[in-house]
Amino acid sequence: MQHNIFTSIRSMKIMDGCKATQLHPLKPPAAADHGCGTGIGGGSASAAEKVFHNSLDNSKTLPGRTKPVSPRHDAVLETLLPCGLPVSELLEPSIEPCLKPLDFVETLARVHRRAENCAALQKSEVYLEQCAVFRSLPDPKLFRRGLREARRHAAEVHAKVVLASWLRYERREDELVGSNSMDCCGRNLECTKASLVPGYDHDSVFDRCSCFRREKVNDYVVDQECEQECSTSHEHDDGGGQNNDVYFCIGDSEIRCRRYSMASLSRPFETMLCGAFVESRREKINFSLNCVSVEAMMAVEVFSRTRKLSQLPPIVILEMLSIANKFCCEEMKHACDTHLTSLVLNMDDAELLIEYGLEETAHLLVAACLQVFLRNLPRLMQRWSVMKLFCSPEGRDRLALAGHVSFVLYYFLSQVAIEEEMRSNMTVMLLERLGECATEGWQKQLAYHQLGVVMLDRKEYKDAEHWFQAAVEAGHVYSLVGVARAKHKLGHMHSAYTMINSLVEDYKPVGWMYQERSLYCNGKEKMVDLIYATELDPTLTFPYKYRAVSLVEENKLGAAISEIDKIIGFKVSPDCLELRAWFLIAMNDYEGALRDVRAILTLDPNYMMFYGNMHGGHLVELLRPIAQQWSQADCWMQLYDRWSSVDDIGSLAVVHKMLENEPGKSILRFRQSLLLLRLNSQRAAMHSLRLARNHSSSAHERLVYEGWILYDTGYHEEALVKAEESISIQRSFEAFFLKAYALADSNLDSESSEYVINLLEEALRCPSDGLRKGQALNNLGSVYVDCGKLDLAADCYKHALNIKHTRAHQGLARVFHLKEQHKAAYDEMTKLIAKARNNAYAYEKRSEYCDRDMAKSDLSLATQLDPLRTYPYRYRAAVLMDDHKEDEAIAELSKAIDFKPDLQLLHLRAAFHDSMGDYVSTIRDCEAALCLDPSHAETLELCNKAQERLNEQK
Repeated sequence: MQHNIFTSIRSMKIMDGCKATQLHPLKPPAAADHGCGTGIGGGSASAAEKVFHNSLDNSKTLPGRTKPVSPRHDAVLETLLPCGLPVSELLEPSIEPCLKPLDFVETLARVHRRAENCAALQKSEVYLEQCAVFRSLPDPKLFRRGLREARRHAAEVHAKVVLASWLRYERREDELVGSNSMDCCGRNLECTKASLVPGYDHDSVFDRCSCFRREKVNDYVVDQECEQECSTSHEHDDGGGQNNDVYFCIGDSEIRCRRYSMASLSRPFETMLCGAFVESRREKINFSLNCVSVEAMMAVEVFSRTRKLSQLPPIVILEMLSIANKFCCEEMKHACDTHLTSLVLNMDDAELLIEYGLEETAHLLVAACLQVFLRNLPRLMQRWSVMKLFCSPEGRDRLALAGHVSFVLYYFLSQVAIEEEMRSNMTVMLLERLGECATEGWQKQLAYHQLGVVMLDRKEYKDAEHWFQAAVEAGHVYSLVGVARAKHKLGHMHSAYTMINSLVEDYKPVGWMYQERSLYCNGKEKMVDLIYATELDPTLTFPYKYRAVSLVEENKLGAAISEIDKIIGFKVSPDCLELRAWFLIAMNDYEGALRDVRAILTLDPNYMMFYGNMHGGHLVELLRPIAQQWSQADCWMQLYDRWSSVDDIGSLAVVHKMLENEPGKSILRFRQSLLLLRLNSQRAAMHSLRLARNHSSSAHERLVYEGWILYDTGYHEEALVKAEESISIQRSFEAFFLKAYALADSNLDSESSEYVINLLEEALRCPSDGLRKGQALNNLGSVYVDCGKLDLAADCYKHALNIKHTRAHQGLARVFHLKEQHKAAYDEMTKLIAKARNNAYAYEKRSEYCDRDMAKSDLSLATQLDPLRTYPYRYRAAVLMDDHKEDEAIAELSKAIDFKPDLQLLHLRAAFHDSMGDYVSTIRDCEAALCLDPSHAETLELCNKAQERLNEQK
């Protein structure tokens, strides 16, 4: 029925002096050039057979040479490695498309101070800056928390609409089959109706929303009853008689109106009907030349008396909106504007009605249309008829007139465009609009820097240099990297080296500076810079990759794999896995190469291998015939073995193989998401979780996965509701486990702990496999430990170990430690070290159960295996402080903070500064920590005390 109503609107043109609105279309953006790529199909079977037959007798490994000496090797590598082995000269680190301050701690502290001290209506913009700063951190939860705070403190409808839509986009609910883009999570935070209500609602933004079912608008029929309602009543006659009524004549029709009611609509009507004009003395006024229909004028008359809109068709209300604009009837305009927002239900409605909204500068109507557009991202990017409104300067100007142009709007749109296709013309246009909206320094830095990154990727080096230089002039020092890179591409290598060398000399050195300078050096000087880069920031992947490829070029394939294993051990990324797969193929380890390629495709299903020339799926087809063949039962056994040995990459590969056989198996997608979370790949994990939800075979299973999605994106209460709904349909392991997990995440009292124990026991009574039951037993043991029930905890951990849940060694060690059995605790962790493939955390935990010297040794190994683990730095710093080596203790913490600003590290350094009487540094570190977690009670207390002492010194 809705579309029937709008049929008449689509054929109608809102007039402004009888002149129709017209849009000038832009050219659609050209498709981005990805270079040549080989698809999964098209001759892969024959190529695979070729590899298989050529490798049957090939039992020797490649003797560490870039060019194989055997014809059989030649045939194999020609097919598997069409680009040969990687070349170090072609390696280049990417430039991060985000803000990257030189002093991250000071930046965090400054943003926190601004958020605490600025006016309430300015907080939303400050939290948006906080989001931009958090973008460079690996934890997406910080960015989402910043978005929530920005939405919480937004007062204008426009900002609410954009931020609520962005929050929804972060959950990527567009991937959920059967979901509607206008659905909300149940809170005012993302509610489509709450977003359209102006005002500062920070106290109620997390309350449950009240979404009511929209009433359908009936077709408009002018009957006798309506005619009577529209006729002028003679009640309240002021004695003026003939002056109380007036007739508006439109063609042959006369609409009888109450003069003073009509005059009350606006100053123009009042002047015309009650002022010194001729019409004020006439009983009939000719309105035929004003392009107003009879139906619209009758509706205006009713509104003049009732101040309400009856059940009118959209076409009439749209005309009333036009009349309100012509005659400055603000109250009627607002009523029409508000009513029309309820009619915007989908993309087609929004695309139609936004034209009327823009023409009549109807703020709420445009907001409602904008909300539909933004909640349909990223699919909206494929609809150029809408995107040209955002991309073109003319479209931006039209949005501005309606009050809907802002930095946050184009920040959102440009980030989606960058994620979808960085090189596209659309991305460039959106970033240009972003730059035009930038007013504050950080906004200009971000917009110009991202334009530089995109232009560099498009190989438009002069434009890239221009934009990077603009970002530098706005205060973003990191953009000098882009300036130097563009100069280098243009052939000015010495100039590029000089620029980065000055950067190293003028500022406190950080890892990426040495990494960049290495690009413009050769030989030993390059390697020394890369060593410094890794020492300062071990999370940079490029130094490992370059050293590994250089080792390959020296015929040292084994050493090359060991080098790349160092970074893969604590930071898994597709590019590093690709490099290892490259090396493994050269060594004839096809099983290992296939494992890595499957892991890559789990992280990024569209990944292109070998300089972007071969799809990862095609390489799987080539490797499959020459690798070991497993049945689905074999895969389950392999998954148990890898899971128990904490081989997450191997487990990912097995699950990927199993999904080839059973692509619709939701439990496998769920397993995949758990592994990805353990590898800190939250984005890929959420994608797998959404696929698990979509492939659910039952309602209760779907509810569980929806609950996990909500839990992982910060909606814990909603996750509990989903778990309870699932249990009400069918009692299942996963539903009880989800409920217990969500409850245990909060601070538990004794009563709550007992409830969690009951839930986990109920879960264990339900059917499930050993992998999940081992996790449940491990969690149950942890709750028993917290309750002081050590014997029950030990039983749980032992039971978990019996079904190969290796991580239970850690819990059992904790029980032994609490029982003062320190040798047994140490031995238990030694068993975990022997079993676990990724055992940095095992060395870390074992250090708690031995003397100082052995602890130092274990923690040193833990740091070598995983520099991101913060406990070793904190322990070593505490030991140094105990030995009265304050400066060394501060340096130990600073070394980790420089590449990982962590709450615990910052809090401990603040405490050290406080003990040394350096209250300025104490407050700075506390403020940076509170930016990461504003509710951290100990840091709040420390910060307040330091501020009091600092005030006393003044």
